[in-house]
Amino acid sequence: MKTYTYTEKKDTRSGFGAGLTELGRNNPNVVALCADLVGSLKMNQFIDENPERFFQIGIAEANMMGIAAGLTIGGKIPFTGTFANFSTGRVYDQIRQSIAYSGKNVKICASHAGLTLGEDGATHQILEDIGLMKMLPGMVVINPCDYNQTKAATIAIADYIGPVYLRFGRPSVPIFTPENQVFEIGKAIQLTEGTDVTIVATGHLVWEALEASKALEAKGISAEVINIHTIKPLDETAILKSVAKTGCVVTAEEHNYYGGLGESVARVLGLNTPAPQEFVATNDTFGESGTPAQLMKKYGLDSATIVQKAQKVIARK
Repeated sequence: MKTYTYTEKKDTRSGFGAGLTELGRNNPNVVALCADLVGSLKMNQFIDENPERFFQIGIAEANMMGIAAGLTIGGKIPFTGTFANFSTGRVYDQIRQSIAYSGKNVKICASHAGLTLGEDGATHQILEDIGLMKMLPGMVVINPCDYNQTKAATIAIADYIGPVYLRFGRPSVPIFTPENQVFEIGKAIQLTEGTDVTIVATGHLVWEALEASKALEAKGISAEVINIHTIKPLDETAILKSVAKTGCVVTAEEHNYYGGLGESVARVLGLNTPAPQEFVATNDTFGESGTPAQLMKKYGLDSATIVQKAQKVIARK
């Protein structure tokens, strides 16, 4: 089995900041907007280099979405930046009406997603954002796994014409994908080959899935790990091909199991080749205050839970 290692950990929000900075140097139509969270979104370097292409909107997220939609009419490519909770739940009506329904070329960039926001607690830890965004017609939903992939995704979405939701996070996580990778929207990445169980993971759970695959190998179980960085459009072909071989699947995400990646995979299987599936996700609950590591363990979003679910789903075949 192919193994993955890492030399450093870094937050995915810094990958967004690096990607935005590169876009600022290479694409004069890219502009950035922020809702009073420049430091948290790592937008400082872009602002330093392109002060005339940055708009500080303040704590007025709904207004930010409307301004972003308007900027597209003049040919600009706006990247909005705030926490995931404020990027989606607080401004859902504005996104639906002014961006999605209107088909505006806005890139909604959301940091501090999921439980790993940490100590700020349940009011800030949105676990419903993927569901909210994927149900909007025409909205692309991307959830990269590490610093390098987040940087590559940030750069790639500037070339895509249409609304995009880009989700990333606060904690430092292992960097294990290539530095100069080409990011393909809607194209899953198979990380390991396996014959006993498919593990489909997104975001921070991709590394946990790789760790789980090593633990499963020690138990004599061959796991195929797939990185679903794009939840919509979903790479249905990659999923069906893998499950046809393994006969079962575990989905893993830092999100409520209602409305997330797991439900998208279940729909694909139900319409094509039904197979046993287990979910690693939050169980219809809000979060709480704690360190990211504490919360991921308590809510079962870790490699140990993936191993347990893999063994369970294999027994169901």
